Amino acid sequence: MRSTSAMSFQRPKGLVVFHRSGVMDCPYLEGNREQQLFTELSGKNSQKLFERLSHAGFRRSHQIIYRPTCPGCDACKSVRIPVTDFKWSKSWKRVLKKNDDLTIAKVGLKVSAEQYRLFNRYIRSRHGDGEMASMTERDYLNLVLASPVDSSMFEFRDSEGILKAACLADFMTDGLSAVYSFFDPDLGADSLGSYIILSLIQWAQQQNVSHVYLGFWVPGSPKMAYKERFKPLEVFGHHGWKRLPAEKSEIL
Repeated sequence: MRSTSAMSFQRPKGLVVFHRSGVMDCPYLEGNREQQLFTELSGKNSQKLFERLSHAGFRRSHQIIYRPTCPGCDACKSVRIPVTDFKWSKSWKRVLKKNDDLTIAKVGLKVSAEQYRLFNRYIRSRHGDGEMASMTERDYLNLVLASPVDSSMFEFRDSEGILKAACLADFMTDGLSAVYSFFDPDLGADSLGSYIILSLIQWAQQQNVSHVYLGFWVPGSPKMAYKERFKPLEVFGHHGWKRLPAEKSEIL
């Protein structure tokens, strides 16, 4: 989550206290303004609170879990893939075949200079105008190690052992949440971004858990359009989680 100035509250014992960020320019829809509702994950109950709020459409960043509460806008929707019903289309099978030389390893909260170099190349190539473009190696270290919940890095390496992609994921009793992924920007034709998500779906199926959480989907935002391609897709709306219908306006 982007840095914010929050309202200050005293935290009553046993209660979860939420804060509201300042209003900022929206990074997804030009001309819109964004605001976040958030709370801190800390203490022995962090995992339990994280899962409860994730099931209510929240998203984790570092020690913060948040959900947009933007003035006059309700475009951001939390989405997840029900892996049991996921449709392995011909195009998805081609993505798997294109990257079948890659090995995947769940390495825990391991960070390395190799990861940071790939992360830095990816950010500068794909998001050079964003806040993350200025992240130092220490910032990257904090991105991974600041997790107060059950998390791990997934590494994707080629036949020569060279790191080609990575993904930080959080784990819940019903699945996993893709926090942040990055890949070699010179391999855009290999659809590595999609391949990472497909690999997480396969991992979830092997672990007999039900969902892969993809964070927020923003209809009308080119940055978020790719999430709609994973079908079926469940969206958190006013009535809880519902499968995205052919006519999106039914739940938005």
